[in-house]
Amino acid sequence: MNFIKKANIPQILFVILVLSSCGKDKNTNATTADTVEDTLPKMKPMLQEKKLPANYVTAIKNRVDYFYNRNWPNNTMNGSFLVARNGEIIYEKYEGYANKNEKTEIDKDTPLHIASVSKVLTATAVLKLVNAGKIDLDQKVNTILKTFPYPDVTVRMLLNHRSGMRNYAYFTDRDKSIWDRHNQLTNQDILNIMATKDIGLEYKTDTRFTYCNTNYAMLALIIEKITGLKYKDAMSQMIFKPLGMTHSYVFDIDKDRKTAVPSYKGNNVEIGIDYLDAVYGDKNVYSTPRDLLKFDRARNAPGFLKPALLKEVYEGYSNERKGEKNYGLGIRMINWYSGQHFYFHNGWWHGNTSSYITLQKENVTIIALSNKFTRKTYAVRKLAPIFGDYPFVFKEIE
Repeated sequence: MNFIKKANIPQILFVILVLSSCGKDKNTNATTADTVEDTLPKMKPMLQEKKLPANYVTAIKNRVDYFYNRNWPNNTMNGSFLVARNGEIIYEKYEGYANKNEKTEIDKDTPLHIASVSKVLTATAVLKLVNAGKIDLDQKVNTILKTFPYPDVTVRMLLNHRSGMRNYAYFTDRDKSIWDRHNQLTNQDILNIMATKDIGLEYKTDTRFTYCNTNYAMLALIIEKITGLKYKDAMSQMIFKPLGMTHSYVFDIDKDRKTAVPSYKGNNVEIGIDYLDAVYGDKNVYSTPRDLLKFDRARNAPGFLKPALLKEVYEGYSNERKGEKNYGLGIRMINWYSGQHFYFHNGWWHGNTSSYITLQKENVTIIALSNKFTRKTYAVRKLAPIFGDYPFVFKEIE
């Protein structure tokens, strides 16, 4: 009462106004964060698919088991392997050590580094942003990343590897005036180097296809710029959480270097972390076959993208030379003259090798991951003839 008597009415109103404003600021910040998350385009799981007949599953399982034992005799695979149709797992195997020193074994929940299969996930996030109208496929990259030094490069050209940029691993590996390999390289460092160190193009933009990891390192920065989130958080909010990919994450070198599954040379020697291991977008996603199955089915679900955009994803953009191999928007393909199409992506980083295959006509998903270097991971494409008219050699009788 003494305060009310001594203070005049305007002063009391001012105090009330200030207190009220503070409360509104807190509410506004919370609302803004919620709004950002709410406006993110997110993947949606595939709805329930047709169940496979039991006799079919048994027959296919036997054929895949034959392949597995021929490809990895005596349980020599060090990794994860899964074959599914209509989202239903027909066959899966988990063999070998996640960490040889600790004798921890790989199982269905062990996230392995999926190497360049990460590009399919990065491309998916970018395509969802395009689909939502937040960016345009033919938008110039320098309208998003203001210091990006190559004026003719578009988002589409990053996705289909027609930018003409040089691989960051090659222009940072020897010249200390460009980059000191004692320091960890980041995506932002790559952009800064290209913007300030006169890193010329390898060839003129959009004149030919050349597979280049720099493209996808820049796409990760675009995701961050457009969403206002770190790449790992954007991938979590847009892809991992909506699809229930509970064993998938983007490697954070500061937080995960001691807990992530290591990789090994073919002779079992562990391959350590190097100066390129903080770069993401082109690699650095860890996942499991079961999680990638959820991802694949969501990519094949109705409504994943608008029909016109989806068609562009599976167009071939590498047409300088006549041939059957090609690259779309974040996906490799083989377009046989018979009219059959085969969509996939392989990966290799340190000792990690990976293969992701999606047989769209047959609703089949094939995943193979290994953390001990082997090219046998890529042989899983030979399973395609079990499901459709694919001209790979699958010998069941020697």
